Amino acid sequence: MFLQPASYRRRRRRDAARFLPVVGLFLFLLPVLWAPQDTPRRDTAPDGIYLFVVWGLLIAAALMISRALALPGEDDDPDPDPGADQDLRS
Repeated sequence: MFLQPASYRRRRRRDAARFLPVVGLFLFLLPVLWAPQDTPRRDTAPDGIYLFVVWGLLIAAALMISRALALPGEDDDPDPDPGADQDLRS
């Protein structure tokens, strides 16, 4: 049993949207694992630049995923039951 390609791609995009916060958390915590410099004080400038770059990349990735999810798919039906709204109002 195979899924339709459009449905499969849409599900993978949803999976990517759900996994993006996990990737972001890992990337934000990655500077903690970096080896310290030879000096006794930690140089925080590269860490700060890294965090802002990762933050920007996560925003860009979320934007691309959200735009891809907003595209109408072949399996999407904009109004599957037009009479459903009228039943609720009565």
